[in-house]
This record gives sequence, C-alpha cells and structure tokens, in this order.
Amino acid sequence: MRGSGTFWNPRGERQLKHMISTQDALVLVEKSADRFVDAVGALGEGELRAPALLDGWTRADGIAHVAQALGAYVRILRIAARGGAAGDPAEGSAELAAYLRAVGETAAQPGPVLTAELRECADEFTSRARALDPSVWDREVTSKGGWRHSTRYTLLRCLRELETHHTDLGIGYDSTNWPGPYMSWALDDTLRTLRSRGFPLASVEATDLGMHWDISPSGPRVALPAHLLLGWLAGRTPAEALGDGPLPVPPPWPQPPVTV
Repeated sequence: MRGSGTFWNPRGERQLKHMISTQDALVLVEKSADRFVDAVGALGEGELRAPALLDGWTRADGIAHVAQALGAYVRILRIAARGGAAGDPAEGSAELAAYLRAVGETAAQPGPVLTAELRECADEFTSRARALDPSVWDREVTSKGGWRHSTRYTLLRCLRELETHHTDLGIGYDSTNWPGPYMSWALDDTLRTLRSRGFPLASVEATDLGMHWDISPSGPRVALPAHLLLGWLAGRTPAEALGDGPLPVPPPWPQPPVTV
C-alpha cells in the first residue's frame, strides 16, 4: 500500500526522496548563474527597463532582487562558517525595508553596472560555497526570515532563485528550460511541504520524470510534465493552462521547508 507523503514510480515501487548532492548542487548553481548573468548582459537599457512577467516588476527590478538575494545567501554561508548562529526573525520589518531600498537602488543603476554587480554577487556566493569546509554543510542555520534549514539547503534556495527569476524576465528562458535535477528536487521539496499543510490534492505525477507523490486523502489527481507542475505550483503557470480540470490554488511560493 502506498504510504502518504512518499513518492513512487509508475510500477508502484517505493523510491527514496530525491536529493541533490552538495557537489552537484554547486555545479547546478554555477551553471544557472552563468546563464542568468550572460542573459542579463545581453540586454540593452530599454530592455532592462521594460516590464518583467511579474506584476509591478521591471526586468531591472528582477535582476536587482536576485543580486540582493545572492548577498543574503552569502551572509547565511558566513553564519554557517561561524557556527550556525541564528538570524533574528524579530528584525524582519527592518530587514524588509532595507531590502526594498537596496533593490530599488540596485535596479536604478545603468545596465553595465547592474550586470557587474550581479556577476560580483554570483561569484562571491559560488566562491564562498566552494571554500566552505565540508563539515559545515550539515550545520543548521536560521535566516533573517526565520527559515531553519541545513547550510546545504542554501545552495538549493540559490538555485531556485536563479532559475525562477530567469524565467520571470520574459526573455525567452521559460520552464521548459529548467534543468531536470532542479525540477525533481523543487517538486519534491514543494510537495512535501504542501502535504504537511493539508493541501487538498490527492496525488501528483511528473510524467516525464517517473515520480509520484501522494499528498492528501482527497482532492484531484494531477499527472503532467514536470515543468508544467512546477510552473503551476510556483505561480508561473495558470491552472487553466494545465487542462486538468479545477485545481486548488497553491499558497505563495516558495514555502519554508518541512525538514532538510
């Protein structure tokens, strides 16, 4: 009998939770960052100031957001290297205000300066990650937003940031370009969280990955290619485009992980 919350292949065989090794995650982040920075560097000033696919964002806003997020992930790596000291969620309002100011200031820079800052932030993150002592990756950290997870999970957060917001720029990179290992992890991470919160979806199957998740005792069953599933759960693909009948509305994405 299938146990709720585990995932299965189409033959009904129980499979281990999908994981990405630290080394593989590092390579994925480096490649994703290179794609993102190269794509941004090819944009002219007018293209940077044009609307992105997210309401209220220009492309420059999206790029600036990623640069600031990379800086936040660098700070998490520093925390981990010092012993995993926790951030203070009580500082959330001040942190958000500072973040919004930083995004606005970064986005207002001329294109070449914006691209250079993005590249600098990406390089700093990957170089710090490469230099981190292997013993640190399992150390628990707490971000300023209150998310608690292993240091290793920071790599995956960074990968998700890069892949999602590259798509949001609306410059020809979409969910069909997302790497398979990233989609496998992101679906598993998202669906385990949704299961823990009673999301009304009976099961999900990524038809092109051979992965199946039992989520809830009731609700619709969805079987689609991974990029459509993840695009929907991430709020980037409307449910109507899936052609699979009425579906529940996913919560804001991403959600804090259950356990990592």
